[in-house]
Amino acid sequence: MTISQAASCVVLLLVVGLIPCQSGHAQQASFNTDDHPGLVIYQEHCATCHGNRDFPRAHTLEALQTMTADTLEYALNEGVMATQGSGLTLNEQTQLIDFLAVQESANWVADLMCSEDQREVDLSGYVALNRVGIDKNNSRAMSAQQAGLSTADMANLELAWTIGFPDTGALRSSPVLVGNTLFYAASGTRKVFALDSHSGCAKWVFNAPTRLRSSLTYSRLGKEGPDAILYGDAQGFVYALEARSGNLIWSIDVRSHGLGVRISGAPIVEGDRVIVSISNSGVGAAANPDFECCVGHGAVTALNASTGEILWEYHTMPQAQYTGEVNSRGVRLRGPSGAPIWTTPTIDTRRGTIYVTTGENTSHPATDTSDAVIALDIETGEQKWLFQGLALDVWNMACGRNRNTANCPNQRESALKDYDFGGPAILVERDAGDILLAGQKSGDLWALDPDNGEVLWNQRIGDGTALGGNHWGITTDGERVYLPINDPGVARPGFTPRPGMYSFFVATGESSWSYPLRPDCDDGRGDRVNACQSRFGLSAAPLLVDGALISAGIDGRLFIFDKENGEILFQYDTVRNYSTVNGVAARGGSIDSHSIAAGGGMLFIGSGYGSFGQTPGNALLAFRPRSE
Repeated sequence: MTISQAASCVVLLLVVGLIPCQSGHAQQASFNTDDHPGLVIYQEHCATCHGNRDFPRAHTLEALQTMTADTLEYALNEGVMATQGSGLTLNEQTQLIDFLAVQESANWVADLMCSEDQREVDLSGYVALNRVGIDKNNSRAMSAQQAGLSTADMANLELAWTIGFPDTGALRSSPVLVGNTLFYAASGTRKVFALDSHSGCAKWVFNAPTRLRSSLTYSRLGKEGPDAILYGDAQGFVYALEARSGNLIWSIDVRSHGLGVRISGAPIVEGDRVIVSISNSGVGAAANPDFECCVGHGAVTALNASTGEILWEYHTMPQAQYTGEVNSRGVRLRGPSGAPIWTTPTIDTRRGTIYVTTGENTSHPATDTSDAVIALDIETGEQKWLFQGLALDVWNMACGRNRNTANCPNQRESALKDYDFGGPAILVERDAGDILLAGQKSGDLWALDPDNGEVLWNQRIGDGTALGGNHWGITTDGERVYLPINDPGVARPGFTPRPGMYSFFVATGESSWSYPLRPDCDDGRGDRVNACQSRFGLSAAPLLVDGALISAGIDGRLFIFDKENGEILFQYDTVRNYSTVNGVAARGGSIDSHSIAAGGGMLFIGSGYGSFGQTPGNALLAFRPRSE
């Protein structure tokens, strides 16, 4: 097998693996796959990367076999996999997709629908949750009134209902909640639902033409516009749906140059604008040594809320050009590239500022906009200031743990860390002076002056890794800030993992309390949880509700802490099989990304996240206080 063929597997696993690993409910084809002609193609072009620890983001064969034909076909022909897919004949592509793709379930949506007399979406009720960050500041903090839950309720929760989503192994997005309607994007299904929050049945379903990606946002579009649900997809489109009916209002293509455009941060409505952060870097395509690495970069786009028309764009760097250098195979190199924006924008109304955070560069020359917090003028998109957490962090998927392939940027000095800011910055408004907080995959927690980006204080927990440190974000009540640390892996020279929850005082950065985590692999959990002894940290964005801090591990454990002292109020193992309201077999798994939400007296958890070799699952869980 050639290096190029092996690299093809990495990118295929990375790209389509966004709907990842094996799930017990997946409906496989009826034929014997051992005799399938697509198996030979898979073995020739992909198999050497299967289970290769040099590529921790690569997924298993079982991961691919939870995906639909549409997802696979898009990845091979239009998505980040297009470079590698072009090396296959049409017949080879057809056989490979036929070998990998699951058979889609026919009746599961009909079984989820509410009765005809229960499908009205009443938008006159209390808006408990309208965005993933809870407020414009992205605090991820809810009062007892907002959530309909008190600290006392947290020790006495019970499972109210569960929905199983077929043909998916990962749930990643936060819902929004208006009255008793929970709007939810079930990532792997390409469907957005309006669910009855009390029973779990569906009032309407929007069948998305593209792969879902971001969390949802609820807002009126302009002063006189309709109440809408907004989201960004995995292909570079923003959608606005009528909240009452699920009908499409508008969609807009916001792709910048290059492959691999994704919208991971939720679109945010501010006045008559929709602010959208864009990820585009070529990080996966770089694994192919014949790819002219790299193109694509992060951006922010402002849209007209009523029409979707683009008003202005900010780019984290200029369009990539050929640099005059070649990789070790003689392929021409391009740059700069990278600094994708994975996160939801933070709005500072008083300063007229948008704050965004960025990831690493993917090719040279390095820019000062990578691994950075950037302040933009909300009216024009012009950059006001930036703070860079780590300079010269140039990294892509060609960089393995034990060996680097042709496009790994080792031609000149590079940190080679992949230390993104994976969560948004949080603005804390204080009489003594505002503070901007941000967590980084290096394990750093930064406190910045929002007027100029100067460092007020800094704390660091552990050594960080590409999947470690602070992965998806932090939360604060204004007095304390809470930093979850993931740190997957085992101790080795130069790396001491410190998974757990860490609390600091916002004003000074002094430590408040900490809760180091330990693996729990007893009573059969070691068989149910992938890499149970080394993957148990806290990666998902946490949530504060009243005096409770809600977090969850990539080993599927749900934790609710007392925010004052770190004592455990409630703990629940979500990695189990569930009976569901729609009859689909469901199993919990890793809890990651933006899978923790609350409102209407209930707590909602998306259990299952098979990316990065974690434990897949397909269960949306709803908890409520136990009846006396």
